[in-house]
Parts: sequence; structure tokens; C-alpha cells
Amino acid sequence: MTLPEGDSTAAEWAALSQRFGQTSMLDGWLPLTVELVAGLMLVLAIGFRSRTWWLRWMPIVAALGVLTALAVRWYVASEGLAGDPAPLRFWVWTGMTGAAVAILVFGWPSARWWRRIVSVVSIPLCLLCAILMLNLWVGYVRTVDSAWYFVTGGPPPNQADLATVKAMAGNGIVPHEGRIVPVTTGSEASGFKHRGELVYLPPAWFRSVPPPPLPVVMLVGGQFGTSIDWLWVGRAQETADSFAMASGGNAPVLVFVDAGGAFTKDTECVNGVRGNAADHLTKDVVSFMVSTFGVSTHSANWGIAGWSMGGTCAVTLTVMHPELFSTFVDIGGDVGPNAGTKEQTVERLFNGDEAAWASFDPSTVMTRHGRYTGVSGVFAIEGSVVPGGHDEHAAAAHSLAATASANGIACSILEIRGKHDWNAGAVAFEQTFAWVAGQLRTPGVPPAPLPGTPVQSLG
Repeated sequence: MTLPEGDSTAAEWAALSQRFGQTSMLDGWLPLTVELVAGLMLVLAIGFRSRTWWLRWMPIVAALGVLTALAVRWYVASEGLAGDPAPLRFWVWTGMTGAAVAILVFGWPSARWWRRIVSVVSIPLCLLCAILMLNLWVGYVRTVDSAWYFVTGGPPPNQADLATVKAMAGNGIVPHEGRIVPVTTGSEASGFKHRGELVYLPPAWFRSVPPPPLPVVMLVGGQFGTSIDWLWVGRAQETADSFAMASGGNAPVLVFVDAGGAFTKDTECVNGVRGNAADHLTKDVVSFMVSTFGVSTHSANWGIAGWSMGGTCAVTLTVMHPELFSTFVDIGGDVGPNAGTKEQTVERLFNGDEAAWASFDPSTVMTRHGRYTGVSGVFAIEGSVVPGGHDEHAAAAHSLAATASANGIACSILEIRGKHDWNAGAVAFEQTFAWVAGQLRTPGVPPAPLPGTPVQSLG
């Protein structure tokens, strides 16, 4: 059957749009093209000017560009926003953005009309390049479609409100795939100001009223992020749906939490100067999930998984609260709460209180607690198997794993090929999900061996 010409054209446009939507924002032709266009606009903005202008203003333009890059670098370092070095191109384009502003200001009086337009256009283009390099640094937005969802705030697939999912269960409607439910978990116990959060309900949740007391995995993201990150960059929904389809609809409930309260706010999931994030996760979220979705109340059925800062949170909260959580997956986390050096961390997160810092330091917590019973975890290392790997994450994982194992926690080291970005986090979550589901005693899911290398067998 041949489509009418109009339908054929629409289908071609739809196919083209779909292909473009999958274009990578991390490598390939798109980022390079934007860089080339931005560079060309910057060159045209400078243009052929008088020797006097070059001698008077270009040194100032260059100095302001360098100062812009240094100021941003100082801010990132002073706030402890990242532990990994940024790519050189990020600092180059950050400086170029400052230089583009200076060219517009100092070059405006002597520039022709078209050069003024080019000067204005060059500023957002240089800024876009800096943002693209920032994205390359953390692997936050992978495709054009993801970027569109990020800008427009589009919902994830199969999203439904709480009333709808309860009505589905009440009417005996069991979906083939899980449903994402936006929730407001509250802050009565913590006073922590947070953004909206989400819950993934597997098909098994819809099979009865009241629902079966399913296990729960709390998912915590990195420093720069939102509660939806695990869905559209960590691919947690895809992983859970694929597992549920292969397991007769059975999978843990997932809760995507907000541990920061703002995109650039780094709480490290502690109670401190930046808010009572730990209390929010352990008190507000846990009680909300039990009362709203009827999930299990037993620690044997609760786990935490996290990437980067979230990985640190996963191991820290589990060893602090074995009465709440029994399983963790620490993906690329640090050796403890990290907001710079230890001295900076103590000051920034705990207002200089060493005792408060020690109460959230996982090594100290485990040593003070002594032997654990029924607690297990995986330390996933990104980049340790490729040249230039992130040795600090490997060192942190091995140090924590040794302490955990010495205190009765069954754990392993799982190596993920890649760098410290969201893609490696997504891969690690996928590779550990079957083990987590079995460890949390998900109905119909058999136990699985620890992924990676058990700590006791490391040489």
C-alpha cells in the first residue's frame, strides 16, 4: 500500500525528526559544528579593525576573557562543585564568552551595522559552546531529544498522576510497562526545601488493592541535577521496564528523590548548613512511600543506588541506617561527603563541626557501628579500566569496600568501562539491577550473585 503524497511527506519529516532527535550532544558533528560557527562569528565580530583599536582594546578583550575563565574556575573550586578536572575546551569557551562580551562593548562605536549584529550573535553562541563542553564533562544530556525535554520540561514516557494509577489498580488494569507518578513527599520531619520527586510503579503494583508490599530502591543523582535525571539520562525507567517484562511484571518500586533542592546545590545528603537532606530522604520520603504506595516497611526490602554524589549518599545512608536500608549501589562516589578538601567540607557542610562531619563519614560510621547483619552493596568504578581513569573513585571504592567487608557487609567492586559521566552510571545501574531486585526479595525474582569481584577475593 502506497501512502498519499501528503502522508508520505509527513512520514519522511517524522523520520527525519526522529533521526535528528537521536543526534549525540556529546560527540559527533553537532557539537563540533556549533563550535566552528561560534568561532567564525567571533572572528567576524573582531574583523579588520584599525591598528589603534587592536593596540588599545584587544589586550583588554583578551584579559577579560582570561579573567572570566579564572572567575568561573574559582567559583567551581570554592564551592566544591566538582572533583574531576573540566575539559580544556570548557575553559576556552568560558573565556571566549567573556571576550565576546568585551568585543561587543569596546567594538560597538567603530563597527558597521552588520558587525554589531555578528557581535551580539557571537555571545550566545560562545556561551552555548561552554554549555556543550560542560555537558561533555558530566554527560548530562546525551541527545537532541534529551536536550529538548530538559528545556521544555517534557514528561517521561508513561507518566500518570496518583489518582489515575489508583483507579487503574482499582479497576483491575495491569499495564505491560510501569508508570511514572509525580509526587510531593513533603518535608514535615526535615524542614528541607526540595523540588518535585517521582515514583516508578512496576506492573506488579497494579495487581491488587491494597497493593502488594513491594521492595523499594531510592535513586539519588549527582550534584548538578534534578529528580528526573535517573529517568532520562540514567535510563532507570528503561532498565526497570525491561527487567519487569522479563520477570512477569515483577520489579522493585523506584523513588527518584531530590537530595539537593536546587540544580547547583550540593548537600551530599547530610544534615547541615545546606539543609537537612538526610532527614528528608530517611524520614519524609520513606514514610511517604509506605503510606501512599503501600510498599514494604522492612529494611530487607529497601535499597539505595546513586551516581557520583548520589553514590556517596547511597553508602553513607545505608551504613548510618541499617534499620531502614539493607542494600546499596555506589556508582563513582567519593570516600565520604565531599565539598572540597576535608577542611572545606567540614566548614561548608557542617559550619566547622568536626563531630557532625564524623557522624556522616561512612568509614567512621562503619567502624563505630561494628559488625552489620544482612547489609550488602556494590561499589561501581567508572573509568578505572581505561587510560586516564579516575583513580580517586577507585581508591574511594576500595577503601570503603575494605572497611565494609571488615564489618560484615558483603560487597564487591564492579568496573565499568568509560569515564565519570551519566552514561557509565546508567550502565552500572543496568548491570546491578537484577542483583538489587533479588537482594531486596522482589516477588518472583531469584537471588543473584554479587556483580563484579567480591572484596574478599581481591588480591
